[in-house]
Amino acid sequence: MGRTVRWGVLATGGIAAAFTADLQGMPDTEVVAVASRTLASAKGFAERFDIPRAYGSWDELAADDEVDVVYVATPHSAHRAAAGLCLEAGRAVLCEKAFTLNAREAAELVGLARSRGSFLMEAMWMYCHPLLRRLVELVSDGAIGEIRTVQADFGLEGPFDAGHRLRDPAQGGGALLDLGVYPVSFAHLLLGEPDRVQADALLSAEGVDLNTGMLLGWDSGASALLSASVTADTPQTAAVSGTAGRIEFPRGFFQPERFVLHRAGREPEEFTAEQAGGTLHGMQYEAAEVMRCLRAGETESPLVPLDGTLAVMRTLDAVRTRIGVRYPVDGVPA
Repeated sequence: MGRTVRWGVLATGGIAAAFTADLQGMPDTEVVAVASRTLASAKGFAERFDIPRAYGSWDELAADDEVDVVYVATPHSAHRAAAGLCLEAGRAVLCEKAFTLNAREAAELVGLARSRGSFLMEAMWMYCHPLLRRLVELVSDGAIGEIRTVQADFGLEGPFDAGHRLRDPAQGGGALLDLGVYPVSFAHLLLGEPDRVQADALLSAEGVDLNTGMLLGWDSGASALLSASVTADTPQTAAVSGTAGRIEFPRGFFQPERFVLHRAGREPEEFTAEQAGGTLHGMQYEAAEVMRCLRAGETESPLVPLDGTLAVMRTLDAVRTRIGVRYPVDGVPA
C-alpha cells in the first residue's frame, strides 16, 4: 500500500457526502470513484466532489482495481450485499453502522473478510475520536474506579411519515439501528458485551420501534441505561459513573467537543478536542484509522475490532427480541 490511499464511495446520500468532504480535507488521500444504483446520481456526486470516475452499478466500483478501499454508505439494509460484493472483489471495506440488519449478516461479512484476508471495519466513528480514546484511557487507568453505571441517549423529534425508510421493517427501520447503535456502542466500549438485556419500546403500525429504552447488565455489577427515539429530541448526552468519580459528556456525545471528569475532593477537569484544520464533520478520525491499518498491512482495526462489532449486533438483536421487532431478513422464528 502506497502512501496515498485511493477511495471509492458506494452510495451518494448525505453521509457519503459528509465522509467524502472530510476525506478531501486530509493529506495523502484520493477519492477516485463513486457508484450508485443510477449513473445520473453517481455523475452528479462525482461532479460535486470532482471525482474522476462515476459508475451506475456497485459491481463496476467493486471491480475497479485502482480503488484500494470502498466506503459503503448505503442504508444499513444494503450493507450485507454491498460490503460483501466489494470484499468478494478483493477490496478493503469501511462499512457504515449499523453494520448490518442482524448478527447473522454481520457474522457472514466478518467471516468473508477473514477468509479472504481482506480489511473490514465498521464506521463507528466515535471509537476513533480522540476524546473517546482519552475516555477509555482514563477509565482503564482507574480515574473513576470501577464502573457502576453508564447512561446515554440519542433521539430525534420527527415525526417521520409512513413512507419514510425509518418506518419500513424491510429497510431496518426504527430508532434502534439508526440511533440506538450509538448508546449501545458507547456502553460496549466501556464494558464489553452485557450479560443481561432488558428493553421496552413503543412500536409503529408497521412494527418498528419509535421509542426504545434499554437496561443492560453485567456480572461485575455494572449497568447501562440507554434510550433511542425517533419521536423526541432527547438530550443526546452520556455519562459513566464509577466508585471514585464520573465522566460526563454534553450534547452530541458521539461527536464530542469536550467532557468533564468529576472526582470527590478535586476540581472538575475538562478535556477538549483539538480542532483539526479543514475538517467538517469529524469523520476524518475513522478514515485515518482505516488508512493507518492499510499501510501497516492490518486486516482489522484495534480501535474498532470486528469481534466488538459482532458483540454490538448481538446486543441489538437481543433488544429487538425483547421489544418484538423483526425484519423480513430475520426469517421465521424457530
